[in-house]
This record gives sequence, C-alpha cells and structure tokens, in this order.
Amino acid sequence: MKVVETSLPGVLLLTPKIYRDNRGAFWETWNQHQMEQAGLPTRWVQDNFSFSHKNVVRGIHYQILQPQAKLVRAAHGAVFDVAVDLRRSSPHFGRHVAMELTADGGEMLYIPEGFGHGFVALTPSVGLAYKVTDYYCAQGERTIAWNDADLAIPWPIDPLSAILSDKDLKGVAFGSAEVFA
Repeated sequence: MKVVETSLPGVLLLTPKIYRDNRGAFWETWNQHQMEQAGLPTRWVQDNFSFSHKNVVRGIHYQILQPQAKLVRAAHGAVFDVAVDLRRSSPHFGRHVAMELTADGGEMLYIPEGFGHGFVALTPSVGLAYKVTDYYCAQGERTIAWNDADLAIPWPIDPLSAILSDKDLKGVAFGSAEVFA
C-alpha cells in the first residue's frame, strides 16, 4: 500500500497494490497491519455505503458532536472527492483537497476528524464505501453548502446539473457554519 500525504496535512491518499490478470483484479481494501504502520486508526465502528447516480452531489458533511475520521473509496464508478479543513485553530482552516477516486484504481482517501467531506458522482452510477471512527449522530450532523464561494472548490460539474438532497440544498455558508475549535 502506497501512502501519500496530500496538500492538507493528515489527509492521506492510499493506493493499494493491485494484482491484475485476464480474469480481472484483486487488492486489499483493508489491512490492519499496514494501517498501523501508516499511523492510521485501526478501530472503525461503522462501515457505510452510498449509491449515487451521475451528478449527485453529497456534502459537505461533518459531525460537530462525535466527530468522525473517514476512510473513503469508490467501490463502483468514480467520484470527485473533497475534504475541507474545518478546524479553526488549523493554519489550513477553510482549505480543501480534492481528487478523483475510482473503483478501478482502488484509491482511498483518509480524512481525519475535524474535516468536512463531500463528493460528486462522475459516472452513471457510483458506490462509495467508507469506514468511520464514530457512530452517526443526528444531533451533531452539519452541512456546508457544496458550492460555497469562500471554499472555491473546483467541482467538475455544471451547478445546474447538480442533484442534491433537501439536506444538502439547505447547507449553510462556510462563514456561518459551526466548526471545530
């Protein structure tokens, strides 16, 4: 497993060794020993899976109560995945990192606590699998508008084509969002 730090310290891109042949491919999506060696959490309390159609935008989501670190990967299709530093005390507060994650490439993005997360589905269908370090907490859930001008995320989608949930349509502006200390 190759582990590379992104432009935001603590947010890591993990790329597994993929074994391909005429039948297809095989790779490990979780190896506790390798995760320990990379300094990543090894206690994950919940595995989540979301299915989305092309142009579905989810996020920017985070939990102010019971914050979660996430290990995100595209199990099917491809996404443009985004992590936003929401720690007011961080020198990188308000900055984001964005990249394409594909099922074929097997890339995973590790997002520590204190970051918001969002993505847009780039292919006709997407299955996004992710592990979290704490349980879902409805009272602590927060959403920042995916297209907030202050975040300046270069989403690869025409805003008029974006498909959003009611929750995401009500995302607050970054400047007025409740964030981490």
